[in-house]
Amino acid sequence: MRTVLFVAPFLLEATVKFIQAAVAVPGTRVVVLTQDEPGRMPPGAWHWKVSDATRTDAIVDAARQVMARTGGAHCILGILENIQDQLAEARVVLGLPGITPDVARRFRDKGVMKSALRAAGLPTARHARIRSTHDAWRFIEDVGYPVVIKPPDGAGCRATYQVNTADDMKAALADLRPSPEREALAEEFITGDEHSFDTLTIDGQPVFHNVGRYLPGPLDVMRNEWIQWCVYLPREIGAEFDPIRKAGFAANRALGLGTAFTHMEWFRRPDGSPVISEVGARPPGAQFTSLMSWAHDRSMYSAWAYAMIDGKVHGTFDRKYSAGIAFLRGAGQGTVSRIDNLEEAHRKIGHLVVEAKLPVVGRPRASGYEGEGYVIVRHPDTRVVTDALSTLIATVRVHYA
Repeated sequence: MRTVLFVAPFLLEATVKFIQAAVAVPGTRVVVLTQDEPGRMPPGAWHWKVSDATRTDAIVDAARQVMARTGGAHCILGILENIQDQLAEARVVLGLPGITPDVARRFRDKGVMKSALRAAGLPTARHARIRSTHDAWRFIEDVGYPVVIKPPDGAGCRATYQVNTADDMKAALADLRPSPEREALAEEFITGDEHSFDTLTIDGQPVFHNVGRYLPGPLDVMRNEWIQWCVYLPREIGAEFDPIRKAGFAANRALGLGTAFTHMEWFRRPDGSPVISEVGARPPGAQFTSLMSWAHDRSMYSAWAYAMIDGKVHGTFDRKYSAGIAFLRGAGQGTVSRIDNLEEAHRKIGHLVVEAKLPVVGRPRASGYEGEGYVIVRHPDTRVVTDALSTLIATVRVHYA
């Protein structure tokens, strides 16, 4: 029986899906190192309480206790962006396989990442580390407006600023307060259609890849609270996506990837050329793994688990459908007071819905672009899916009080 250590600070809904997939791999004992309570643990997994599952020393201490009891461990896993460095450090201490600290840093530190990508001749935005206000203004002199400024290890557009003017820059610097101990990252603002490029890679070889389209980009969504964000996976990802396939696979090699699910954000310029924004060496968030599962009519959670534990996947990845997701939210603050026009939306596109999590009256307004709920639709025709998403966000209205 192989012991798999799964680090999950909190047992969030998406995290539980990955734990369940790991539990289902034959011959495994999944021990979850978590700060959360046992009552939220999925059936079949062991619960092991950790004081702080975001600290390397706490992870290592808990892992050693488990390994002493079980006779060792096969691997240590986790899906969250903000614990990938700690997992890599723990692997070295515990002598377990997987992404090493140098590779984790290339994925986590966006400045190091972009330098590695540019050194490999791959298309990415010009950038600079910002350790003072002087550094920021010098970057503007070199690149011009607009630019983006953010923490080098940020995720999900948190503390990310689009800077169009000197006043914007002053406001961003006042919030980020860059210093040698508190670096920021500035990069040129790329215009174009924003997409994802996701891969499942085993021993450096891609065994699966996916392309998704954002409507609009996450930064626009964060800056405009009224926007209901949508993502769709086109049914066909043929020759028109060859440039990002070539660049995406090369990026994983340049960053030293071994075995992992990756999530890349990239832009397609008006001339069709790709520009890589950033890459994470972990499964995508925002229900993307479910979206890919619906498009391929198989569990991508399971595919991830087999790849990470067994080092192989089973079967083929046939893209049978286009799939799309609309995240439901409204403008304003407070708690959800009502959701209008759900019956009308169901009448129009209900036959296309395969999964939904509707906003709950009384819940506080969410701070992120995923909003208070979502609806996933699928159909063999991509146009049917994009039309259904348009109908959803034009029809359903979330109100707060």
